[in-house]
Formats: sequence, structure tokens, C-alpha cells
Amino acid sequence: MNRRGAIRTLAAASAGPFFAFGRTRHANLLFLCSDQHQAAATGCYGHHQALTPHIDEIASEGIRFERAYCQAPVCVPSRGSIITGDYPSRHGARILDDPLPEGTRTVAHFFGDHGYATGAIGKMHFVDESRRHGFAHRVNAATYQSRLTRSETSAFRQDQGAGGGTTGRPSAMPERLFRDTFYSEEAVRFLRENRDRPFCLWASFFMPHTPLVPHQRYWDLYDGVQLDLPDRSPNALETGFHGHLVRARERGWYQQTDEQLHDAIRGYYGNVSQMDANVGRVFDTLRELDLDRKTVVVYTSDHGEMAGAHRMWTKHNMYEQSVRVPLIVRTPDRLGAGSAQQQIVEQADLFPTLAELCGFDPPSGIDGRSIAPSVRGEDHRSREFAYSEYYFCRRVFTANNRFVGRPPILMVRTNRWKLNYLSWERSELFDLDNDPGEFRNAIDDPGNSGIVRELEKIATTAGHLA
Repeated sequence: MNRRGAIRTLAAASAGPFFAFGRTRHANLLFLCSDQHQAAATGCYGHHQALTPHIDEIASEGIRFERAYCQAPVCVPSRGSIITGDYPSRHGARILDDPLPEGTRTVAHFFGDHGYATGAIGKMHFVDESRRHGFAHRVNAATYQSRLTRSETSAFRQDQGAGGGTTGRPSAMPERLFRDTFYSEEAVRFLRENRDRPFCLWASFFMPHTPLVPHQRYWDLYDGVQLDLPDRSPNALETGFHGHLVRARERGWYQQTDEQLHDAIRGYYGNVSQMDANVGRVFDTLRELDLDRKTVVVYTSDHGEMAGAHRMWTKHNMYEQSVRVPLIVRTPDRLGAGSAQQQIVEQADLFPTLAELCGFDPPSGIDGRSIAPSVRGEDHRSREFAYSEYYFCRRVFTANNRFVGRPPILMVRTNRWKLNYLSWERSELFDLDNDPGEFRNAIDDPGNSGIVRELEKIATTAGHLA
């Protein structure tokens, strides 16, 4: 079988009507989430090498948002924004060590109050797992670990290596030992057990997060393929915030050779494809149970992955590879099937959007705005900018925590411009029309002083930080 043989024939069966007067009659919600999936590394987003047949299939039956942005390019605050509809500076989980405050109202509380079975399966990154944040059914890493023997746990940890490792290679372990295999099985179990009642399920996968060590068969999907490498300037990161340069050199990313980068990207794409296969198992079950006709399905990731661009890996910055996310919304009637939306969307918009698409009035008093009218093909006032914030995380930004406690990086991204604002250091301004790769920091151009002042004002007020 050739590489493209991994892509199945798209389902042709049409869904029956489920929408009435532009909204569903209390549809189910299936939220499929990955960790660290760069939007561009997806077939439906135009990538010709990363294989994602199952996500592509969902996109063929739904709407793909081309310019969707996370509210923080790091797991905990980003996920907090998804489930609350608020920016990190409001919901309070600002860095990796911050638990979402007890009593914070979430999408799970909302649907639970309406009689839905609520489940969170997989990596939610709640920090304090005693706080379920409204999800009645919870399956997490501890549940996964309890299913393994001591020898299996030890062998798998040795096989995978360090959690942040960026050396690409195949795993020698059976696929059943990967946590995402377990999470997909548990998501399938939840769907079967709740098929006869309304449900809100968040199935959250660990991959394609580092380490870049996929199961052998997903590594083999890219055997013999000369993968495209990102453009890497010899003076990358030298004209903006110097903390990114310090971090890239400390982690060894800056010195990565082309051969090392190629294998790392192969490992990352293998992770992407392995995650995609687990997404497919859950979505296939939804259709097998005939639940796709009454379920709103969403696919997204908590943030992106640099994947070698600008000589960096992981996230913790505001480059497009890190802060832009895939976002696909599939409705029971397959509204806008296979189409793409160019409007700017924030992940904080998901909570009110999904509430409305499932047939309820969206919650008020949050930062997110419903884009349900856009999904339904109605006139809709789009956002003029996307906003994101990054508070420096202990231990994972730099070894000596030199920036921890400093004011955050604040991103404002309009149709043309992106400002990454630092009140105490050198900011970055990119003209995305003329410099889509974000290689030239235009912050010092005299003609840009007006746009800088305008974007700085937005940055310091959008997140309640004025």
C-alpha cells in the first residue's frame, strides 16, 4: 500500500435533517482535542505530507476555520479558555502550574445543568485532578497508568524518553501501551454507554506532543519521503525578544542539523498520524451508533507546534506555528460541508458557539463570542483581531527562570498586522501581508509607529490588564 493508501474513501451517506429554524434540537456534543497540533500539519489545511485522513474526513463534512487562535500558547491556560470562554487573565490559570480556580463555571457545568451526561477523557491538564470542573465522568493519566503493569510502565517510559525530547525515531512498543489508544477506547465506551441520552464528551489526546517517538507503523508512513524543512535563517530570533533566542539555544534547537530536523519532523508527523487514527476510532463509533445525525462534532488543538520553524520547537511564543490552531466544526446537517472560513476566530468563542449550535442560548458575560451564525451561513460581525497572552512558565521557558514573574507577552493579530507586545522588553511587529513567515521585525520602521500605538492600546486592554 502506498502512503496515500492510508486515506480512506470519504463517507457518502447523507445525514437526515436535524436542524429546526437554524438551530439544533438539543444536539449532543463531541469535542475532539489534541495537544500541540500545528494547524498547517493537516491535510485539509493544504499540507501535502502530513497524513490526517480522519480529521480530513470530518472537515469534508464540516467547516474549517483558517484563522483560529488559542488564548495562550501553552496547555493549561489555553484549555482553561476553551472550557470557560474567558482569557487566562480572567479565569486565573495563567501558567502550567496554575489549577483552574475551584467553582469556575465551564462548558461541562452548562451542559450538565441541561441534563447532559458529561465526560472528560484524556489529557485535560487540570493540574489539580480533584477538581473535575463539571465533568461527571473523568478518565485521566492516572486511570491509564493503573491499567499497566510495573514492567510495562518502565519499558514504555524508557522507550519514549524525555517528555520534551525532539529526537525523531520509531517506538519499539506495542500500540496498546500508548495512552491515546487507551483514551480512544474509553471515549468509545462512553459513547456506547450514553447513546440513549444527551451527552457532552471531551475526548482529549496527548499526541502529537513531544516526545517524537510514534508507533513503528506511523513512523513507517513517512519511510523514504523527503520531507520539506522549514526555512531557517542563520540569524533567526535575533531581532525580537531575546528570550526566545536564549531558550532555543539552551534546548539545542538552534544548532539542529538538517538531518536531525528531518527525523524530528518525521517523528512529529508520525505522532500527528497516530493521533489522527485515534480521532478516527471515536468518530467512526459515533457514526456506527447513528449518533452523527444528532451530534455537533468539533476538532481542535490546545495550541500549535513550531516544528523547527525559526529554529524552535514546542510553543511558548506567538509565532503562527505556535498560536494558530486547527478548528473544524461539523453539524448534524453538515452545514457548509467542506468549506473554509477566513474570519478571525478565538478558541474562547467555542463555548458560546457550541451552546448555541446545540440548541441553547449562549452564556453571557464571558470573553468569547458565538460564531454560530457564521456556521449557519448567516451574516455575522467577525472579530477585528485575535488576542493571546503568554505568562512565563517556571522551568520550561529558560533553565534559570530569568523571565518568570515578568509581565506577559500580549499578542494582537489583525488581518494584516501582528504585534507581540512586551511592556519591559523589545516587542515584535510583523506585516503578515508582506511577511507571512514572520521573518522581519518591523517594530522600528518609522511609518509603523501609529499602528504600533493602536495595537499596544488593544493589547493592554483586551485581557483586562490595563
